[in-house]
Amino acid sequence: MAVSVKDVARAAGVSVGTVSNVLNRPEKVSPATVERVHAAIAELGFVRNDAARQLRAGRSRTVGLVVLDSANPFFAEVARGAEERAAEHGVTVLLGSSGQDAARENAYLDLFREQRVNGVLLTPLALDDARTEKLETAGVPIVLVDAEADGELPSVAVDDVEGGYLAVQHLLAQGRRRILFAGGPASVRQVADRLEGARRALAEVPEASLEVASTEELTVLAGRLVGEELAKRDAAGRPDGVFCANDLLAVGVLQGAGILGSLRVPEDLALIGYDDIDFAQATVVPLSSIRQPAREIGAAAVDALFSLLEDPDAAPQRIRFRPELVVRASTGG
Repeated sequence: MAVSVKDVARAAGVSVGTVSNVLNRPEKVSPATVERVHAAIAELGFVRNDAARQLRAGRSRTVGLVVLDSANPFFAEVARGAEERAAEHGVTVLLGSSGQDAARENAYLDLFREQRVNGVLLTPLALDDARTEKLETAGVPIVLVDAEADGELPSVAVDDVEGGYLAVQHLLAQGRRRILFAGGPASVRQVADRLEGARRALAEVPEASLEVASTEELTVLAGRLVGEELAKRDAAGRPDGVFCANDLLAVGVLQGAGILGSLRVPEDLALIGYDDIDFAQATVVPLSSIRQPAREIGAAAVDALFSLLEDPDAAPQRIRFRPELVVRASTGG
């Protein structure tokens, strides 16, 4: 049977209220009494029911974080940054991965509301007016991570339009004129923004062309399928530069086209990814990429959440980091 506060009070010869003060407001109790209560706690093996305490207080010492794919090293770094900063605030992070599935995302949001978390950090699958309104009225403070909305939700993101522009501008500067963009689904805001940036760069070079290869997922396997398809084309019918919406796709394209296929990277196919995950520089041909400060994004999101908790009426913070081009061997740089 679990040891209760009453058992501790009985063993220490004090009231239940005194035990509560020792646990929550020790400065109100004499040092001798605090020592006696802690001795009883140690002897009985008492463990406080933190869940019950949080229920009475109406809030917990946790923050929810929902990302698109926890297996993606970029989101793993975001989570690490959030955890490190949350620890400084005395809270822990509960991590959920939506797997780019709207129903699973909603399930996590419902769970976190039931758990009375301090707030939620969310990388949404998609955002429209109805969805944004639902989040704003959910009763739990929400900060968007690696995403932005037109409403009143605070956000921490990277300028993905600029990132897409930098990636394709670099391919064009390398003399590539037949560009392929690989990414999807298109409903993911980051994918759409990176494609928009690519189109802007292409518009500056009239003789260049853009082909879009839509993928169902942002994974290595999805990229490998794209690479294998490109390897089957003749030289005149394939692109000479590929921009992938993230590094996992780029790794897959490298595998499908350059390892399982017969194409040489970068001689036949210049290849650039997005995120600059640690593995990008360790591939057979080190990958050029667009770097996002993942850990800083996670930390800034926690800071934005606690600013919102401290002053709910303050204007929502909109923090936007700038992307950085990292050139490696896959683009011939």
